[in-house]
Amino acid sequence: MDRPPSETDAERDALFDDANGDLAIGDFDTAIDGYRHCVAIDPQFFDGWHALGMALMKQGHLKEAIGAALMATHLRPNDLLAWTGLSQMYMKNGQIAEAEAAKSNASVLGIGGKIVK
Repeated sequence: MDRPPSETDAERDALFDDANGDLAIGDFDTAIDGYRHCVAIDPQFFDGWHALGMALMKQGHLKEAIGAALMATHLRPNDLLAWTGLSQMYMKNGQIAEAEAAKSNASVLGIGGKIVK
């Protein structure tokens, strides 16, 4: 059940927008800090977890990136981009079997299937 937006949501969204701006100009450390703050405010914030994982991957922090990506796939198990990003992270970390499993989930979603119904 959806809840009405709160002041916390507005703060989270403002931080997320700022982090996206930092990422756009290549300030990865500040962006990562912003995304971490977003998910600290709202641990159910899919966009924050996904963006945090991708930014961490770009900085080479693969284990932490994988953790963030796993949170994203947990929150939205039927999100194609979340599984694709997780597969990329596993591949960069040399975890081939895990990368293939995540890629398989992305493929299922890509053809209109569901991971969780």
